[in-house]
Amino acid sequence: MTSNLMDIKEKIASAAENCGRPPKDITLVAVSKVHVVETILPVLESGQRVFGENRVQEAAQKWPALKNSFDGVKLHLIGPLQTNKVRQAVHLFDVIETVDRPKLARMLARIFEEEAKRCDIYIQINTGHENQKAGILPDSADEFIALCRDDLKLEVRGLMCIPPFDQDSTPHFKLLKEIADRNNIKNLSMGMSGDFEKAIGNGATHVRVGTAIFGARPGY
Repeated sequence: MTSNLMDIKEKIASAAENCGRPPKDITLVAVSKVHVVETILPVLESGQRVFGENRVQEAAQKWPALKNSFDGVKLHLIGPLQTNKVRQAVHLFDVIETVDRPKLARMLARIFEEEAKRCDIYIQINTGHENQKAGILPDSADEFIALCRDDLKLEVRGLMCIPPFDQDSTPHFKLLKEIADRNNIKNLSMGMSGDFEKAIGNGATHVRVGTAIFGARPGY
């Protein structure tokens, strides 16, 4: 598993150098969803500090103790966030990557105020216009970014997308970068185990890699 981690880091560095970017500009988000603490520990002990989880409840069972044991851990929520889980998520996560609707954005703004605690947020864009997938549609992205940033004073640090699994991801990565550029947003969370090198070539600053580090998810 630790050899997998080193292999991914080497591939990230190579992909960055191939497009003239410093490897340090790319953050690896190790996706630890559905993996148990015993599986995550060796990766933490190897120095990895940024992780992604899909579910608030699962993260709550694993990460408070791990964060106490390892300095500098940053936890990203990369799955859908229900409004009734916002308060818990704000205390668990450092970055929420899946802000995708006004109701959720307004709830986050209110909870940030009440709890005197803030997270960085990324806005999820549904680049493939998939009905079953979360994310704001590209045509509504500029207006939603303005709502979050200007009206609600949220810290919009990045954009995130999950391209359709049966399509070439390159046009989706390019579209996300176009939206980011015109809104002066720096961070792009895009690319997973199968296409993170392609994502880096198209401007990704954060790549979300799980299977290539931890192996197949239990039960899959």
